[in-house]
Amino acid sequence: MRDNARVAMTHTRISQKASSFTESVIREMTRLAQKHNAVNLSQGFPDFPAPQAIKDAACQAILGDINQYAVTWGAKPLRDAIGADVLRRYGQHIEPDKQVTVCCGSTEAMISTLMAIVDPGDEVIVFEPFYENYGPDAILSGATPRFVRLRTPDWSYDPAELKAAFNHRTRAIIINTPNNPTGKVFSRAELTEIAALCQQWNAIAVTDEIYDHILYDGAAHISMAGLDGMADRTITINSVSKTFSVTGWRVGWAIAPPDITGAIRKVHDFLTVGAAAPLQAASAAALALPASYYRELAASYLARRNRLMGILTDAGFTCYEPRGAYYIMTDIAEFGFPDDVAFARHLVTDIGVAAVPGSSFFHNPTAGRTKLRFTFCKKDETLNAAATRLSRLQVNRPV
Repeated sequence: MRDNARVAMTHTRISQKASSFTESVIREMTRLAQKHNAVNLSQGFPDFPAPQAIKDAACQAILGDINQYAVTWGAKPLRDAIGADVLRRYGQHIEPDKQVTVCCGSTEAMISTLMAIVDPGDEVIVFEPFYENYGPDAILSGATPRFVRLRTPDWSYDPAELKAAFNHRTRAIIINTPNNPTGKVFSRAELTEIAALCQQWNAIAVTDEIYDHILYDGAAHISMAGLDGMADRTITINSVSKTFSVTGWRVGWAIAPPDITGAIRKVHDFLTVGAAAPLQAASAAALALPASYYRELAASYLARRNRLMGILTDAGFTCYEPRGAYYIMTDIAEFGFPDDVAFARHLVTDIGVAAVPGSSFFHNPTAGRTKLRFTFCKKDETLNAAATRLSRLQVNRPV
């Protein structure tokens, strides 16, 4: 009886929200990589240095005593730099004082946004496979997620399925382009179709555009906020993390219509107060880098993509070539393992390479049981080490 009472007490001490999702599989794979001294091709952080100019800017900001709280919703130089970047790239005029909220990374920008616009009973549409935070974000904000499948080989969606997902309870749709984990870049036609449905159902488009500079093979990044009728119903989320190889800085932002910005700022304030002040100053300097930086960034990632595509193909994986971001989704059915988790654990413990099980990107794990995601935001030495280890994979396959 005493043990039963203790179990009941334990259950009541954890919220239903927290019980309804698991810890991050991506971060778990990094821990396993460290434990087994594996090559980490799981978590999407570069293992090469950030640009020297922005590291110098961060050091100068600290030495210049920019070490106290910035304005809660972001230091003005950074908000102004974000506004200038949007104008330069897309010709869109935004008001940094009324529309930009600087957060602790795009991760916090997303949850602050959803908590600001969603009420219990509302629905949020999510394309899957999805970045694993989106499901828990919807749950934590009180929303019910509705999923629309992206299908191989080109990660296209069924327009009828998308249309059927919208209804009078739809509050928002999350669009991640370029997409993690698939590398899909949504086309202008696709975004226009989504925009029309948002306008029909009075829904908000929340766009995660953190990989907007990392594009290949002529792919173009289209700003949803720039489409007709979408400026006042789009919230654009971005960050310096991926573009400038500073994932640990945790500086991101949300650009929203003025009538929504106030709510995002209130939620952000009580979640984190504000992002690190000296790193905000350095982020403003990062956004001032010349256009050549972005060209070189895309070219360097193209070479890494092609290198890892070759490594994985030679090792026996079926690869879906990404047009953006820095991940490759693969199919592992040929290897004969019971599921993606078993294969991922074999890779990290026996082969010495860490990847992310595909099931973590689907609300129904069985949909990803033959998928694995690898990242190529790594040094040549890291990719070469992965190639050496994966070359042993053939002899380790189950019979």
